[in-house]
Order: sequence, then C-alpha cells, then structure tokens
Amino acid sequence: MLLKGMVKKALAWLNIDLTKNMEYDRLTNRLMRRFLKPDSNCIDIGSHRGEVLSQMLKYAPEGQHYAFEPIPELFRFLQKKYSGKANILPYALAEKEGISTFHYVKNAPAFSGLKKRKYHINNPEIQKLEVNVKTLDQLLPEDLKIDLIKIDVEGAEFPVLKGAKRILRKSRPLVIFEFGLGASDYYNTDPDEFYKYLTEECRLNIFPIKDWFKNGTPLKQKEFKDLYQENKEYYYLAKP
Repeated sequence: MLLKGMVKKALAWLNIDLTKNMEYDRLTNRLMRRFLKPDSNCIDIGSHRGEVLSQMLKYAPEGQHYAFEPIPELFRFLQKKYSGKANILPYALAEKEGISTFHYVKNAPAFSGLKKRKYHINNPEIQKLEVNVKTLDQLLPEDLKIDLIKIDVEGAEFPVLKGAKRILRKSRPLVIFEFGLGASDYYNTDPDEFYKYLTEECRLNIFPIKDWFKNGTPLKQKEFKDLYQENKEYYYLAKP
C-alpha cells in the first residue's frame, strides 16, 4: 500500500496519468493548489479514505473543513486520522433528510451509494446499510462561508446539490463534481434540469475540469447535455 501511494505521487508529480481517475485526481489537486487560501473552508462529500481531505488540510490549514462518509468502517478510519483537524460526519447527503438504504460495495467501496449503479467489477459484494440522510444546508452554520465543495457520491450529485441551495447561492463556492452515465442516470437526473439549477438558480458556470485549464470557456446547456448523453465526460467544475 505504501509503495502504491509513492508510485501514484511520483506519477502525479510527472503529470503522467495511467487512468482517467489518476488524471482527475491530479487536476483536483491542481485546482485546490491554485484556488485555496490558508483560511479557506472546504467540504469533502464522499470522503472515502480522506485523500482529498488531506489536500484540503494541506492547502488550507487554518480553514474549517467538513468530511462526510456514511460507510461505518471508513467513517471510523477518518475520525481516527483527522481527529481535531476536520469535522467528520457519518451522514449521506441529499435534498431532504430521512433514513435510507445505502448499498455498500464491500469489494469496491468507491462504488458505494444510496442506489445501485453500474459496477465496473465482476461479482460486486453488496451489503445494505441503513443510514441517516441529511441536507448540507441543515448541517452547516448559516454564517460559515464555504469556498470549495468536492462531491464523489456515485450518481447522487444533483440531490446533494439541491440540498445545498442556501450555501451555493450565498457562498458561491467552487464545486468539483462528477456527472455521467452509469451512475447519475440511476437517480433519474436530467442534464437540462441539472444545468439550469447550477447556472440559473445558483449562478455558477460549468466547465469540464480539464478544459477549464485550457481556455476557461463555460459550457452551454446543449454542450453539457451532449457530453452527458454521449458519455464523453463526467468530471466537472462549477464556479462563479
């Protein structure tokens, strides 16, 4: 595990991406390095083992940070590792609070989520958990300005963002999120509705992350929809 981590860091430093996920991890790090200030406040939704949270703490050591992870063993791991450094919460997030079934993929935890989705592994081992579902607006103080939100929730990104309307409209943070076929479609997410919510209701522009570094031109509604329907892109940045 240690050797694997060292190899990943070396490849990232050399800007060598063996997979799409490695490319997106590198670009996420690059975004945070560019935009975060020492006192920026960040939210890591779907924190998993805290890889992104560690970067948030590195670039914004004086900020208030929140990490959400409903898988019990990962939640306990994060609590132990980041005690006193970040607020670790065991909730799933959506547009309204309640109790829900969570599908924990034991042999591929990164695919876990509130709904079953398309899994890129053979014979997924799924354990159903009962989890508390909250909204981000409900949990965070109203006077806390949020500078960056990262969301990795296997298709539930739109419900999460609908539960954060106050934060999005008031703080207008950077939002790093996924949106693609094989995950978001299991939540019946409509790309036109998603686009209008972020751009019209929350006044944020949308970019494919890798394209933002090239020219910074925000997507038009049809472009966003085409990327989704043609399954050409799934990693995005929303920003003022």
